[in-house]
Amino acid sequence: MRKFSYLVLVLIWGLISTDSLAQNRKFVSQFSEFQSYFNPALTGYEGSVVRGFVRSQWGGIEGAPKTYFFNAELDFGELAGEEDPALMGKNAISANFLQDNFGAFRENEIMLNYASRIRLTERHNLRLGVGINYQSIRLDGNALSSEEQNDPVLGQYLGSFSNMNVLDLNLGIALTHANYYFSYGVQRVTGGEIQNGDEFINGYPAEQMVMAGYREALGQNLAVSANGFYRTRKDLPDVFEFNLKVLLKDVVWLGVGNRVNYANSLQAGFIFGKFRAGYVYEYPLINSYLLPGGVHEFSLVINLFRPNERRNDGEVLIW
Repeated sequence: MRKFSYLVLVLIWGLISTDSLAQNRKFVSQFSEFQSYFNPALTGYEGSVVRGFVRSQWGGIEGAPKTYFFNAELDFGELAGEEDPALMGKNAISANFLQDNFGAFRENEIMLNYASRIRLTERHNLRLGVGINYQSIRLDGNALSSEEQNDPVLGQYLGSFSNMNVLDLNLGIALTHANYYFSYGVQRVTGGEIQNGDEFINGYPAEQMVMAGYREALGQNLAVSANGFYRTRKDLPDVFEFNLKVLLKDVVWLGVGNRVNYANSLQAGFIFGKFRAGYVYEYPLINSYLLPGGVHEFSLVINLFRPNERRNDGEVLIW
């Protein structure tokens, strides 16, 4: 029964990933909480923080995808004690670590980002970012399904271990304001040209990403935010997703999300001191329903230098 469940999972994931089982997109329901992972230009947009999330899909099935992420960002303007570092500061850096597990594959990704800001107006910045991306993908030939064993590329690794390493570049640009932003980024600019180890993935095309958001305080006890995310890559279908949140008394938020034609999500979270914690339950739409059970995603964000408190009546504490 376990082998049968895993085989079904592999077949489904193969349909989602098209060219290769290990070559899948990294979906994050709370994408607005982890902007700098997708676009290095947004590094430091929320100041100096430490973030993380755990995402578990199709629980109860052996080999189901699990993703772990950790991020640390340092804004030099905040470190120097600027009165308004988000506007006055010029430089920020971040380190990101992501581990994605699925079946016979384990992917570790390390990303180092740098962002520089140019002040355009009294309240607007133009942000430019660059990131170095290193991915190490491990294939466990002992965990291959019968379907994978018959694959002409993967089958040759049956009963052994193999590693593939990819070094690439990410670029981004963003226009930011305290209440809204618009950004464009590209991950894997060279298309994975710099590789070593065994090549069990057929290419790694560049992916273009557009992300935007707006937030506003409607009073002392109510604020709203809306974010949208569009992704395009030549070997996969285009994806558009968005989420809407309501923040109550700067303590609790509730939200909904939609990945168009794929999934809906329900979101909730709370703020306490320097901490911000969130939970998402994502479930597939009927026309994309593949397996029973949904996706559970837990996140935690810690501000390093200041608590989550409004500095003025118009400030909003979440995206």
